[in-house]
Amino acid sequence: MASAVAGDVSAGASGSRLVRNRWTGPSKFLWALPPVAVLALVFLYPLALVVQQSVSPDEGGTSLAPYGDVFASASFRSALTTTVWLAVGSTVGCLVLGFVLALVIAFVPFPGGRAVARFIDVFLSFPSFLITLALLFIYGTVGMANGVWTDVTGAADGPFHFLTTPWGVLLAEITYFTPFVMRPLLAAFSQLDTAQLEVASSLGAKPARIVRQVILPEALPALAAGGSLVLVMCLNEFGIVLFTGAKGVTTLPMLVYGKAILESDYPAACVVAVVNIAISVGLYSLYRMVSRRVGA
Repeated sequence: MASAVAGDVSAGASGSRLVRNRWTGPSKFLWALPPVAVLALVFLYPLALVVQQSVSPDEGGTSLAPYGDVFASASFRSALTTTVWLAVGSTVGCLVLGFVLALVIAFVPFPGGRAVARFIDVFLSFPSFLITLALLFIYGTVGMANGVWTDVTGAADGPFHFLTTPWGVLLAEITYFTPFVMRPLLAAFSQLDTAQLEVASSLGAKPARIVRQVILPEALPALAAGGSLVLVMCLNEFGIVLFTGAKGVTTLPMLVYGKAILESDYPAACVVAVVNIAISVGLYSLYRMVSRRVGA
């Protein structure tokens, strides 16, 4: 019986070695060809066309003149500044709001808490323009808030017009991206040893001190990972800015749209796109590095 089992184990080991050799032998390059070809066709080739167009001025030839013209323009500098401060402001707002909400959901028992936690997963699948439309229905020029105000006061117009300003874009981005911070925080809180909280509480530590000295250090990696992801997505956000109707708010994606579609200045649009891609790839690399340290 023992010899039979040993034979089966030996046969299984030989089979696993055979399968492993098939995947690590010369045929592995053949298996890699289809995904590499799809990646090159769908992503690398269009990206190469964008880069090529960015060094192809309308006068012909190959030149870095489009980069000089774009970098010297006030519209690009303004769009870059607006993009950065909106992304940073939205990220900070998401971190603060997401941390507070995740604390409440994880450590304050209330009816429906589990349903709220599950709803966050569903919320992550919503498109950004849907959240923006919801805010327009509430705070838009003809939204519910202005409607209630005019009905109660008899005024011809309501006081809520901030959605068409940078602050409206900031509110919409914080509303939409906060769950992207809450998700890793809730995962981190679920792994927190509650005995630490009980010991700290039994020693007389107040809730604020427990949060500051026990919970926050455990949440820092998740905050860093969620914040990095939100920062990358805010830098590339287009739908929220477009659907809020904030005409005075021009971000890098909006500038690409304006140069390519409205002005038909494709070299300038590609230059802005290359800059946006470079910033995004750099921040995404930072996000992946943080995620690996967190174990995500």
